[in-house]
Amino acid sequence: MKNDSLHHFTETTKEQFSLHLNHAKEKLERPKQNIFMRIARLMTHRLSISLVLILAQFAILLSMILWGAKYYILFSSLCTTVSLLAILHIISKNGHPDYKIAWIIPIMAMPILGGMLYLLFGGNWASQRSLKRMKGLEQLRSKALEKIQLGEQAFPALSVLERTNREAAVQSRYILNTSCCPPHVNTKSLYFPSGEEYFARLLEELNKAKKFIFIQSFIIMEGVMWDSILDILKKKAAEGVDVRVIYDDVGCIFTLPVRYAQTLRDFGIRCAVFNPFVPVISLHLNNRDHRKLCVIDGHTGFTGGLNLSDEYINQWNRFGHWKDSGILLHGEAVWNLTAIFLSCWVYTTGVEEVDYELYRPDHYHQEAFGSDGIIQPYTSNPGDDSVGSSVYMHLINRAKRYLYITTPYLVIDDTMNDALCDAARSGVDVRIITPHHPDKRYVFELTRAHYVPLLEAGVQIFEYTPGFIHAKTFVVDDEYGVVGTVNLDYRSLHLHYECGVWMYHSSAVKDIRKDFERTQLKCQAVQLDEATKLNGLKKLYRAVLRVFAPLM
Repeated sequence: MKNDSLHHFTETTKEQFSLHLNHAKEKLERPKQNIFMRIARLMTHRLSISLVLILAQFAILLSMILWGAKYYILFSSLCTTVSLLAILHIISKNGHPDYKIAWIIPIMAMPILGGMLYLLFGGNWASQRSLKRMKGLEQLRSKALEKIQLGEQAFPALSVLERTNREAAVQSRYILNTSCCPPHVNTKSLYFPSGEEYFARLLEELNKAKKFIFIQSFIIMEGVMWDSILDILKKKAAEGVDVRVIYDDVGCIFTLPVRYAQTLRDFGIRCAVFNPFVPVISLHLNNRDHRKLCVIDGHTGFTGGLNLSDEYINQWNRFGHWKDSGILLHGEAVWNLTAIFLSCWVYTTGVEEVDYELYRPDHYHQEAFGSDGIIQPYTSNPGDDSVGSSVYMHLINRAKRYLYITTPYLVIDDTMNDALCDAARSGVDVRIITPHHPDKRYVFELTRAHYVPLLEAGVQIFEYTPGFIHAKTFVVDDEYGVVGTVNLDYRSLHLHYECGVWMYHSSAVKDIRKDFERTQLKCQAVQLDEATKLNGLKKLYRAVLRVFAPLM
């Protein structure tokens, strides 16, 4: 891949983009269904059926409670015992203190029902069996990733960091040791400041695929974006390219038909559904696959904030202009993304063996890769000591001149809040951009509930007035940058399967800063006096939201 192709969109790409958009729009222009057909579809939708089943289970549970009321002393004693055991379990287990407090309070306030609620809805319900299996797959992935390293040193990129910047080496080694993802030198990067640019380049690279295409997304929704991609995937599958798709079932519950995986398989596309939704009252749905990535022939990879749905490229206006970001990698670092996908594929499908060697970056790319600083794609999983949170904390604590952050949600714990405040009080220029138009009203209020202590410490907060900003980026001192899927909220930092790209002295780092500065011009600054001018009811509402933030 030539350098100029990494930095400019070709006329051919623009023509392809327009053709795909027109084709997808034609597919969307279908005759309107009458009211009876719409009602029939709504009633037979799997979400409607699931809701009926869940309501039936609630009715059974209520009947049991009413029956227990006849034997109140015995029933209340039993439930109170369950609540006490739940509290002891919460206190004794490893976990974030904010999450523990968020459960202990309602259990103590409702000792008869609190313990039962925790059994049904509480905790990080990735089973020990699942976590053990994932750990085993990570070890296999780690062994496969080590094989890409060259020379006598196991990890040459880490050796470079050890010689040039010990602080950077500490961050990189942490990512390696916790997520089994090594750093790389022979990789080029290209940052996309918008979903539209990301999408156009994605179509171009998908059309170049010769051997395999791996796509993983939290949300897929039929429309201009997905239909354009799907047309290429069908064509490539017919040509014999190994095309695989993983999507999260809960993420797509409103956006895809119930048996959509089979639809893709009928097109010759291999498909896996992550953690299928089961309509039972015990909603152990905390651990979702929030990753968004695409790997093409092992040497070209994409990741960032974009799901495969039209609002991400502003073909569907939901909350004003949608601001997102992504990154393209070309070279050895794509091996990390490939291994992340394959380990999830094995985990989701139950396939026991994958020959990772068939998917190495140099397997279908004989030319030497260019170099662009140190690049380290990584993954964050439930039970992995919160890699996503720790990567951000490392950056916050090591910022010397500036720290710029974009995030759709600012729902942080006291540790991260203190770190941001300490950085600002130390003279670091700390700026955060959040949305001005919410996608979820209660999360928007929760985000604003975190403003005051940050503003008091000197952190500058800006809200993106044209619409909703969904980008998840960190940039520090023109040295470090992160682009990925990890939001600044409890679920993303601690419960979901996520991915990101950590960069040191990559050209993309300065591009992230420039994008932040351009975006800030479209924002309004949040003033401390405005943030504190709240009536008593709103203050109480936000205080309650903060207590229960880890459960949202």
